[in-house]
Amino acid sequence: MTTIKAGVIGTGFIGPAHVEALRRLGFVEVVAVAESNTELAQAKAAAMSIPKAYGDYREMLADPEIQVVHNCTPNHLHFPINRDILAAGKHVVSEKPLALNSAESRELVRLAKEAGVVNAINFNYRYMPLVQQAHHMCQAAADVGRVLAVHGSYLQDWLLWETDWNWRILPELSGESRVVADIGSHWCDLIQFVTGLKIVRVMADLAIFHPIRKRPKKAVETFTGQALRPEDLEDVPIQTEDYGSILIEFDSGAHGVFTVSQCAAGRKNRLYFNIDGSRCALAWDQERPNELWIGRRETSNQVLMKDPSLLYPAVREYAHYPGGHNEAWPDGPKNLFRNIYGFIAGQRPGGDFATFVDGHNEIAICDTIVKSSRERRWLDVEY
Repeated sequence: MTTIKAGVIGTGFIGPAHVEALRRLGFVEVVAVAESNTELAQAKAAAMSIPKAYGDYREMLADPEIQVVHNCTPNHLHFPINRDILAAGKHVVSEKPLALNSAESRELVRLAKEAGVVNAINFNYRYMPLVQQAHHMCQAAADVGRVLAVHGSYLQDWLLWETDWNWRILPELSGESRVVADIGSHWCDLIQFVTGLKIVRVMADLAIFHPIRKRPKKAVETFTGQALRPEDLEDVPIQTEDYGSILIEFDSGAHGVFTVSQCAAGRKNRLYFNIDGSRCALAWDQERPNELWIGRRETSNQVLMKDPSLLYPAVREYAHYPGGHNEAWPDGPKNLFRNIYGFIAGQRPGGDFATFVDGHNEIAICDTIVKSSRERRWLDVEY
């Protein structure tokens, strides 16, 4: 297979994760990174042994060697940079959210169609082995049956304290919503992917637990747990939510509810769903990714362990190691990127990766959730 050359814009937490996943594919070479200035770009490129460093992403887009560009920048840059990547005629893989609002994301869907390039978004949880198994079980009527209801949550604790700070807290950088857009988007995408159903109505309750937070007077990196002194902090009023509980209705008539929070002590990254079907129930927890719980009324319940020999044939390519050899979060992006780059190389059929359309759909849901909480009523999702 011909080597495909890629560039990555943004080297914070998620950018290096993209680089690591791409290198595991074997036929993709990350040849460049771009950052906000040349010095930072060169330092990051040297740390990851990447040959080219750009202090302006537009210079990367002008590089004829680069075929695919990964947009791993903060949220407020997603729309303009994705738009520029499309204008440059490059294939694009964007971090979520696709843009700050559904008007912007709808425009990106239009521009991507006009550009005729491959466009994808990193909804990586779809591509973990037992999530794929749950998806195929829901599609097989003899397994789960009719989906009656779903419930679940996505809980984290990294913004539990008033002294916890990140750029995602600021609406001008992350958008009007924080916790729903940041992690609720993953939950909504995942439950729609697994069930094959579409969320059409929502009723939301959002809350801010810390109306005032303490912001560091100088920049700190996300997830470093860096301790700061009181004199290093300043008070900032908060406008984005810490928590949300949302009632949902699907196009099939099924109902559900999910909770998202970044103030849930002890929950590091717990994405959980439970699907109640007319034949059986399924439950999966991202903190225990190699187990799929199967609940039955007439026989004993089951915990299916990740083992390629026990999975559906169509799922086995997502499980790369034998039973008992655990696979986890880094394997999701790798499987997604394999699907994307395999399609670009002409080695895989289309349709097995999330696109800008999926990214737009999640922003439409998030926009409606924010509006529903503000107006305190059920609202139809306007896609």
